[in-house]
Amino acid sequence: MSTRCWGAFALPACASAATPRQSGVMMKIDFVSDVSCPWCAIGLAALEQALERVGPEVQATLHFQPFELNPQMAPEGEDITEHLGRKYGINAAQIAANSEAIRQRGAALGFSFGQGQRKRIYNTFDAHRLLHWAALDDLDTQHALKKALFKAYFTDGLDPSDHALLARLATEVGLDGAEAAALLASDRFADEVRATETLYQQHGISAVPAVIINEQYLISGGQPPEVFEQALRQIAQGPVADGA
Repeated sequence: MSTRCWGAFALPACASAATPRQSGVMMKIDFVSDVSCPWCAIGLAALEQALERVGPEVQATLHFQPFELNPQMAPEGEDITEHLGRKYGINAAQIAANSEAIRQRGAALGFSFGQGQRKRIYNTFDAHRLLHWAALDDLDTQHALKKALFKAYFTDGLDPSDHALLARLATEVGLDGAEAAALLASDRFADEVRATETLYQQHGISAVPAVIINEQYLISGGQPPEVFEQALRQIAQGPVADGA
């Protein structure tokens, strides 16, 4: 199983949990990710498929936690080719090849990366503040908002730092649009988001997605559904005693 032991620690609680599956082993899944991370979109789609495969064996609650790949990104964003070339030292041909590989991985999981749509990298801090607020409503709402943000950015090529877009997406998943707009115009939940980001960094999270199950097991990267499924089944079975 592609997991490693994760030191248990107190994670930020939300006001209300998602509606759990009706039977099976309870699992708390913290999905640490960024809105602008393509492998996070792939990892989420794969995890969702794995949860469908295990069915009633696992009664899961999924909580999205913040991570910023580019916390210092300017409001206007940056051209994606220039950004990736500067950050990773790769050329345009390598970027195109990587993008095609990501597109194919997404397509195999039912997620569409729009060809040529994602032209800029944007600041995602306000999107994380909105996701934090959504979790206070319930985790199902937060889940829907996360997926809407992934689609807006990766499929439609929209700007996830745009407050009008964020308020519209909040409305579409059932949140109050006016309250969302007011939140975005303020600095509400800024301290909470930064504190949560710092918490995960202090516990060794330096890349995403990072999927933490029951505050004990870490699965890193955009793994295929089979890896998540195997992990979920083994964790559901519990520890095996020596000599058993």
